[in-house]
Amino acid sequence: MNRICVASSGLGHVARGIEAWADDLGNALAARGEHVIRCKGAGKPESDFDRVVPCWTRDAVKTRALLRSMPPALGWRIGMGSGYAIEQTTFARNLIKVLRTEDIDVLHVQDPFVATQVQKAWRRGRIKTRTILAHGTEESLRFQHQITYLQHLAPWHHQQARDAGFDKDTWTTIPNFIDTDHFHPGDGGPLRAELNLPREALVVLVAAAIKRRHKRIDYVIDEFHALLDQHPDLPAWLVIAGGRESETDELIAMGKRRLADRVRFLVRFPRTRMADLYRAADVFALGSLKEMMPIALLEATASGLPCLVHQHPVMQWMIGPGGRSLELSQRGGLTTALAQLLTDRCKRQRLGVAARQHCCDRFGTEVVVDQILRYYRQVTNDTRAAA
Repeated sequence: MNRICVASSGLGHVARGIEAWADDLGNALAARGEHVIRCKGAGKPESDFDRVVPCWTRDAVKTRALLRSMPPALGWRIGMGSGYAIEQTTFARNLIKVLRTEDIDVLHVQDPFVATQVQKAWRRGRIKTRTILAHGTEESLRFQHQITYLQHLAPWHHQQARDAGFDKDTWTTIPNFIDTDHFHPGDGGPLRAELNLPREALVVLVAAAIKRRHKRIDYVIDEFHALLDQHPDLPAWLVIAGGRESETDELIAMGKRRLADRVRFLVRFPRTRMADLYRAADVFALGSLKEMMPIALLEATASGLPCLVHQHPVMQWMIGPGGRSLELSQRGGLTTALAQLLTDRCKRQRLGVAARQHCCDRFGTEVVVDQILRYYRQVTNDTRAAA
């Protein structure tokens, strides 16, 4: 049996897709009886297979002080050009010690700098651990080509690498997975009451980092404002749940100014309660124009929510027949689709059922973890030398 380590430098202090992935994968492997440890950058152990690996977290005082004192060009050259980079670099150095002590065969991460530094230690013969990077952070193809064992999260991403001539026979495509027993349709009434939402409210949920760039929360707010302008009698409410970013407070102020009582912001909403939040919604929407493979979209489809996303191959593949892909680079695209869905209960129900079925068939825990374990065997059986 392989000795496996799942690691995330942000686990224990950051709520994003990467951290949710590491948390879920560790639990899924342990439930299968695999020999696994889960390494996190902060917090406390939550199970007997958790290990807390000290690092300079991205928001720590000393991390910010280092960034201020270091010339930017030097910082990027040595892997310390941002708070996240410093966190990964300091985490990787201590993680290597854990991998050696625990005699780990396979490290599975989504933090790109952690992957390159641990892979470098393997190539130099310092550890026997082989590193798999689950590529979820939009690194360039040239960066990806450094990685010996790389997991693309969607077929489209892998095809992009092939078309550019960067593919390797040690690379694979395996999607993220979701616990469809935990995320499922149900009664969201109690949480609606807690959020002071009327019983008749039609709730549009967005689960994404509360920022402009990439997640385009400002676009969603503008589109929802247009919806209320065009349909003043529609009892629609917008709920935005996500991690805090540098512009979060500004976006919250914008949302409250434009939407007044028709918006709820849930900053760092506990992941343990996210399943209830999806059950309290009627429609799920994402404003981003490109995604690697967002966990939130899996959570939404597993929960039986019809999903509205941009016309991007990855998101179209993820929602299948359970929603609509739209032209969200232009104004009005989301507004029109929301009006159509929120005024047609039968269509929402039909799309929701299709969304859940598609998710269970392709992205359920058992289906995907089987693929991951096969890849672990492929990696450890690979006969190429470290150096």
